[in-house]
Amino acid sequence: MSTTVVYGEALVDDFLGEQAVGGAPFNVARHLAAFMSPQLAITRIGDDRNGAIVRAEFERFAMSDAGLQFDPIEETGRVVAERNVRGHRFVILPGQAYDYINPEQALGALESVQASAIYFGTLAQRCPRSRDTLYALLDASNATRYLDLNLREGQFDERCVFHSLHAADIVKVNEEELQSLFAWYVDIHPSAPPLDGDEVRAACAVLVQMFGLEALIVTLGHRGSVYFGADGAVIVHRDNPLPPFVIDSVGAGDAFSALFLLGRVRGWALETTLARANEFAGALCAIPGAIPRSLGFYDKWVARWRSG
Repeated sequence: MSTTVVYGEALVDDFLGEQAVGGAPFNVARHLAAFMSPQLAITRIGDDRNGAIVRAEFERFAMSDAGLQFDPIEETGRVVAERNVRGHRFVILPGQAYDYINPEQALGALESVQASAIYFGTLAQRCPRSRDTLYALLDASNATRYLDLNLREGQFDERCVFHSLHAADIVKVNEEELQSLFAWYVDIHPSAPPLDGDEVRAACAVLVQMFGLEALIVTLGHRGSVYFGADGAVIVHRDNPLPPFVIDSVGAGDAFSALFLLGRVRGWALETTLARANEFAGALCAIPGAIPRSLGFYDKWVARWRSG
């Protein structure tokens, strides 16, 4: 059975005395597991209290721990929320266990499954060890390479983005990240006059061609998403069911990625996959945090999509 390999950070968010397990790759893996889609999360945690919290999430979602590594020295990844006069500032701590993912162990885990896709981002590439491990995995597999750019301030450089785009088959970005790509590679800067629809399409087509992509997906928050295919296809999804209220948008992009990858595994039509990814991401905005506290949240989606 084909498996979605998810590579990168699993971490704990410390927010005003509360803790929650996070990390975009781990969020994607947990969603896939909740939908009973085979997944392999390749990450690294420390032998500490936060590591135990992450392991508990593996158990809660009945996830395989074949790709879970343990570091005897480095701590489990953490993001710390600090309060200031402007609100909250989130600090991604340096030198965490996920920065040191072991290549031999990762390759061994990859060999144990039939990978259909490999999901990756940029945060776990900030240190050479985990970056080199990622590229060893990509070189060892013919699976579709799905890049969720996830640019975190101070945690990436343009060179990392450039190589990631070249390594990817499908790339997902939000609007802010798309503006960065335009500035770097299409010479369209944020200070330039707003582009019209045709100009945006042309610029995205340049990115698709420049990096040899199968597709570029731009998520637009509550306004849906746009899919730009290598064949020139442009699929716009704007008529999405809105949640009755919005609590926060944390993890909405991760939910979109998980559903898009789920749709590919299950053979859904592209239009159907995109529509469901948008709808599920929107529903996540009506609950606090990136992952539902109750696994019962997934039941209605499982029932609705059981027939295909």
